[in-house]
Amino acid sequence: MLKAAGVGGSILVMIALIIALLKTLIAFVGFISFAFKIIIVLAFIAVFAGVGFLIFRGWQNSRRRD
Repeated sequence: MLKAAGVGGSILVMIALIIALLKTLIAFVGFISFAFKIIIVLAFIAVFAGVGFLIFRGWQNSRRRD
């Protein structure tokens, strides 16, 4: 009786550990995807700021030549 309860309890503990591991893994993947999205957004902001800076600089250079 005790041996059967020990085996059943061990199986339940293993299942609980696997579920906890999967939940943590899913949360980690969600965090990584969120960080990747933030990096993409920051890259687009940097590109837009760079293009705006180049346009402003070109506009200033064209005003100096006139």
